[in-house]
Amino acid sequence: MVSPNRDLNLTEIENILHHLNYRWNLEALALWKGEKLPFEPYRIYEGYENFLDLNTLSYIDRLEDRVTKTRLRYTLIDHYLQRALLPHEIEMRSWMKGAAAHVNGEKIYFRDIISWCQKSSTFEKRRILEKETGPLCKFLKPFAINYWTILLEMLEQDLGFINYVDYCHNKKGIDFRYYGEILKVILQETDDLYFSAMNRWTRRRFDLPLDALSRFDAITLLSLGEFDHLFPTKKIEDLTTFFHYWDINLENIPGLNMDLEREAGKSAQAMCFILQVPEEVYILMQPEGSWVDLETLWHELGHGLSAVFTSPYLSIVDRDLALSHSLSESFAFLLQNLSLSIPFLENHLELNPEDAEGLSYYKVLKDFSVFRRYAAKFLAEYEMFLSGDISDGKPYAETMLRYTGFRYQPESYLFDLVPEFYSLDYVMAWMAEAVIEDYLKEVLGSHWIFRPETGQFLKKWWKQGNRYDIFKFLEQNNLDSLSPERLLRRWQRVLG
Repeated sequence: MVSPNRDLNLTEIENILHHLNYRWNLEALALWKGEKLPFEPYRIYEGYENFLDLNTLSYIDRLEDRVTKTRLRYTLIDHYLQRALLPHEIEMRSWMKGAAAHVNGEKIYFRDIISWCQKSSTFEKRRILEKETGPLCKFLKPFAINYWTILLEMLEQDLGFINYVDYCHNKKGIDFRYYGEILKVILQETDDLYFSAMNRWTRRRFDLPLDALSRFDAITLLSLGEFDHLFPTKKIEDLTTFFHYWDINLENIPGLNMDLEREAGKSAQAMCFILQVPEEVYILMQPEGSWVDLETLWHELGHGLSAVFTSPYLSIVDRDLALSHSLSESFAFLLQNLSLSIPFLENHLELNPEDAEGLSYYKVLKDFSVFRRYAAKFLAEYEMFLSGDISDGKPYAETMLRYTGFRYQPESYLFDLVPEFYSLDYVMAWMAEAVIEDYLKEVLGSHWIFRPETGQFLKKWWKQGNRYDIFKFLEQNNLDSLSPERLLRRWQRVLG
């Protein structure tokens, strides 16, 4: 039991918050693996009730170091909110676990929708799925509304924030209005390039125009499944010998645990769980023998490698208590993108030049589409929370249709929502990834992915852990500042 009735110690606070993060991540890891939970969810904060209060927050607010104070403050607030919301989360999780669409005798559970659309669906089955998930989302909506209503009330009444946007702005230090305006310009300026390219793709793939398709069709299309016949017959782990170019042996890195076997109960979606940096990182996936496997594994390795190569001599705050994950996402996108680049496809996977060029083209178009999806999600979520009305999903569906071209269900908006405007983290990470890639290409040449110096650069950057946010990282390492220009040039060069 942690008591507030004695003097608090900064080291104790750091250690307790690190431990609570560990408990949450351990629980999430067990859920993803389909294993027995290490403890009952309602007991996750047992013994820490007195620590998670406004007195501890008041102590943290008196600290002088701004970065330490901000990271400890919002990590404590995270757990303060999670503890209060836990009963509602457990209830919603139990309903979500059993929620399933019935498609021609198949039960498609919510957590399996993406993998099912990628691998097992047909156009006709996806139409049935769309009809089935609408009522399911309506049924589950009151649970999600209740969760968000309580959270918003606590932010305003207990913690004094003006609204959710104010809370996220103070936590992440990001001017959301500024980025909203930038993204509107980017989306409008690339409309013609995007919609003409996507319409050509959908007509070739489905013999249908883009505006006849739903978000479920988008999942199928963007999985690049039509090219899976080109995928190597090797096991996915055999392809990871690529990292030897960077003097990285994935089988011999302390702290990195990779689970790439097919197992009943394990989630179909790949995931990286970082329990503590750099000592304990898990990467899980259910390989299917597809380009999705390669992309997602390389993406999660971007998270995992940047964690395990973090200096163990950094403080807990600089290792484990990041408030934004856009920098980690930028490394994830860097590795993901090189996995379907022409040099990688031709030289490492031995595809012929024509196949490599075609696959790389559609990979860029896919990324363009997903970028627009996350940009649109951010715009929709920002406007929703700014207005204070979280009950209406119609503006979300309209915004998503406008910028992606795919039909979205108004009923599904709360189940497509990721907290704290994480969609913008993705968008900023893509911009930073383009800056990093162009730097490596300029310094090391067009085949930078095979140069040992690339590994040296990355290890030097990864060693810095979460010490800097994405803006400070680029500045400290003499890289260009964050902007969309390099991404725009990439899309125009490949798709124009």
